[in-house]
Amino acid sequence: MNCRNSVCLGIVMAYFFLFLVGCSGKKASEQDVAAEQDPAAIGKVEPLESKTTGIMEGRTSGPMLPIYFDFDNYSIRADQQPRIQVNADFLKKEEGVKIRIEGNCDPKGTREYNLALGEKRALSAKKYLINLGVSPDRVTTVSFGEEKILVHGHDEMVWAQNRRDDFIIE
Repeated sequence: MNCRNSVCLGIVMAYFFLFLVGCSGKKASEQDVAAEQDPAAIGKVEPLESKTTGIMEGRTSGPMLPIYFDFDNYSIRADQQPRIQVNADFLKKEEGVKIRIEGNCDPKGTREYNLALGEKRALSAKKYLINLGVSPDRVTTVSFGEEKILVHGHDEMVWAQNRRDDFIIE
């Protein structure tokens, strides 16, 4: 039995030695890797910034901002008026841009009710933009009701983020 343990120990030592020898290979330097890369495979460098689309909030195309609504309401809240003003200023500056306002709701209520409420929200935002000087032929509306949930969950914080209009550049 003692001889058997010696043989097992010898085998384990041999595997350990082979493992050490196998891992001691030369590591490739950054210069070696760069020399092997095909310049054509990398592609052209593109800037991270964009003139018409930037960081998005929700599904809204930047630099515009979504607006949020109170529960069961389609009136533009006072705290959302500066946000829609940002959108109007962008649209007045970028005269060739057309947008689609997407009305959204939280999942409370029936599907039909939420589609109607989402439409009222989108139309309310369109009317507000028109009153700020945006041409009506540059703005279309659609209601998704509760169909395009942005944040999933079952609390007021989540539901409040889904009660919104998104402004999408077409």
